[in-house]
Amino acid sequence: MTGLAQTDPPAGKHDDRTGRAVPTTLRRAAPALLAYTGTRLLGVLVLAIWSSATGKSWHTLLSGRWDAVWYSRIAEEGYGYTLRLPDGSVHSDLAFFPLLPWLERLISALTPLDAAAAGLAVSWLASLFAAWGIFAIGDRLRGRRVGTALVVLWAVLPVSIVQSMAYSESLFTALAAWAVYALLTGRWVWAGSLAALAGLTRPVGAAVIAAVWITAAAALLPAGRWRLAWRRLVGREHRRVLLGVALAPLGWLGYVVWVGVRTGSVTGYLDVQGGWRNGFDGGVAFARFTWDLLAGPGFAAGLAMLIGVALLIWVFIRCVRRRDPLPLLVYAGVVLTLALTAKGYFGSKPRLLLPAFPILLPLAAALARLRTARAALILGSVGLASAAYGAFWLNGTGPP
Repeated sequence: MTGLAQTDPPAGKHDDRTGRAVPTTLRRAAPALLAYTGTRLLGVLVLAIWSSATGKSWHTLLSGRWDAVWYSRIAEEGYGYTLRLPDGSVHSDLAFFPLLPWLERLISALTPLDAAAAGLAVSWLASLFAAWGIFAIGDRLRGRRVGTALVVLWAVLPVSIVQSMAYSESLFTALAAWAVYALLTGRWVWAGSLAALAGLTRPVGAAVIAAVWITAAAALLPAGRWRLAWRRLVGREHRRVLLGVALAPLGWLGYVVWVGVRTGSVTGYLDVQGGWRNGFDGGVAFARFTWDLLAGPGFAAGLAMLIGVALLIWVFIRCVRRRDPLPLLVYAGVVLTLALTAKGYFGSKPRLLLPAFPILLPLAAALARLRTARAALILGSVGLASAAYGAFWLNGTGPP
């Protein structure tokens, strides 16, 4: 990418800068959003049936377990809760970024909903905005059919039930998708503002910040002509770029600094994550975990994990070779890197990869070339399997 991101729509595209931009864009996205809503409702319906058979509450499974409990506690009581486990782990609620519990507190103050139900409402609404943003990106780059296929693919991922839980993945993906879309359309201040909000939502907000910064660097300093940098900074459009760059890290950096002040340590947030046995080691712990599976009775699971990682890397390389736009490549690349190099509870890795929707673009393009009936049959079958897997997963014992 050279120069500033193009602000005009490609030939044959709808103009999203008119006064009727939002209604027009929403109407264009309506089929994709309906397909997404139907897929997610199928997942909840299968979960409700499965949970009824096991004597559990589908609502509790979605809003009152694992991370959802931590978020609702923060919303109700603020930060300050610490759980010490027999194995020596120290679980502090400071590990959880604040935007979701802030919204839970706000909604529960304005409505009859408690914090847990408010979290579920935020997640469901945010998932629709995430689907809309993902469609907008696919539509802009490859057309309406690819945009629709991209949304439905995101909806039928094996762990997509998380999109319906009171977790922060849907909220983060919505902010990230629209931040990337803003970069693609040259809306730098919007991109920086959304990146700041994404940085208040999850640690992986760093991926959105990186997308803003690297795209801005490529726009301001094309072809390595550093001597022209100062001249480029004085233009009005370039001041918008710099404002977006300045805004982008404020949420993520602000929370990390606040945790540092609260804990009395510059490395406070890293220390908190260490208490959860989380952190980044370049993928050493994940490689060791996979090797142990391959060398023991879990060979099949280890092989499946190895194949899955290889496929992720191969698809990302395909995106690079196809020369997908720089914001998408940077964002997806950082999400993949952070997810695959993190240590901790490895069962959560598929969930950590949910925001990496850009790597689905090659598959969405392939599906869009099929006849509509065949594509619908494939996606419908995968969606049903995903719904069953999600119900099985949530009725299990371990957190997603």
